Amino acid sequence: MDNAATTKPCEKAVEKILEMLTIKYGNPSSLHEKGLEAEKEIELARTQVAKMLNANPKEIYFTSGGTEANNIALLGGAEAQKRRGKKIITTAIEHSSIYNSAIQLEKYGFEVEFLLPNSTGEISVNQLSRAIDSNTILVSVMMVNNEVGSILPVEKIKDVIKEKNSPAILHIDAVQAFGKLEINVERLGVDLLTISAHKIYGPKGVGALYKRDGVRISARTFGGEQQKKLRPGTEPVPLIAGFGAAVEKLVEQKDDNKKISFLNRYLREKLLKMDDIIINSPTSAAEHIINFSTNKIKSETMLHFLAARGIYVSSGSACSKGKKSRVLSIMQLPSKRIETAIRVSFGRDNTQHDVDELLAALKDGIAQLTHI
Repeated sequence: MDNAATTKPCEKAVEKILEMLTIKYGNPSSLHEKGLEAEKEIELARTQVAKMLNANPKEIYFTSGGTEANNIALLGGAEAQKRRGKKIITTAIEHSSIYNSAIQLEKYGFEVEFLLPNSTGEISVNQLSRAIDSNTILVSVMMVNNEVGSILPVEKIKDVIKEKNSPAILHIDAVQAFGKLEINVERLGVDLLTISAHKIYGPKGVGALYKRDGVRISARTFGGEQQKKLRPGTEPVPLIAGFGAAVEKLVEQKDDNKKISFLNRYLREKLLKMDDIIINSPTSAAEHIINFSTNKIKSETMLHFLAARGIYVSSGSACSKGKKSRVLSIMQLPSKRIETAIRVSFGRDNTQHDVDELLAALKDGIAQLTHI
């Protein structure tokens, strides 16, 4: 029940990866048959990803994952736009790959404004409107927060940029939204958008950056001619093809989200009846994530107790490596809630029985560990 950290690769993706490793193993830059065979698989995956985003395949660039794509978007976007201004807008609850890139940009002389959330991890359109101005060159906001699941108002940002007569380009980190919420890059008016394969039952080590045709960003790595020099280097064909296969499986299993919605409601109802437990996620959060606090047992202690029963959850972002949650701290939650927070994140294989097992284990854990 830790699918926001990673998902189990689907059979379709695993089969495709094996095919690329053992049969279509050529270098996609080679001009012979084996190379062309591999290149066709990359282009197929590019088309599959683009279709899910309502994008043109030529606007999709494959990366090593969400972190690299976010770094290219932020650092490359700021570098390319710096003659037009110095101000960058983001939020204080972004994934570390955005948050730490923004801090790095401050060291380069850019002015970065980190918008603060309310107590349920939400950012308002008014906050964005007050922050964006004619000196703003880049706005980067996540679509779904990875710790509490709050959905940020990304669909309104392009309108605000236009109203403010700002030259800003818009980047959206959609890693936690891809496959859960509908994403239409044309409707969003987005310039850059980040996704990752291992959050949608694909392999780790591959992600993608959507870059709207005509938007200029600077490369962060240098090498060959691959991917129009924005992300050079021999492409990891098995991972990219596996990514495409996972996307195809998403299209086939559209009802997954209905099941996850039911599990979310079921768990919420049960948690609200338990003494001392407080749900930290807003009611409007993305339905695959529920963050709550026991207010009694420290997160790490409860995680180990649950893991001993074969139940795997987290205390926040996997990238934080167990450190105190920056997101919950910035939400200004009481220390006790932060120290006892648990994040449950559903995937397509979870069942009502899983939720019942979790609830029973939580009750046992609270009873057994409270006085230790």
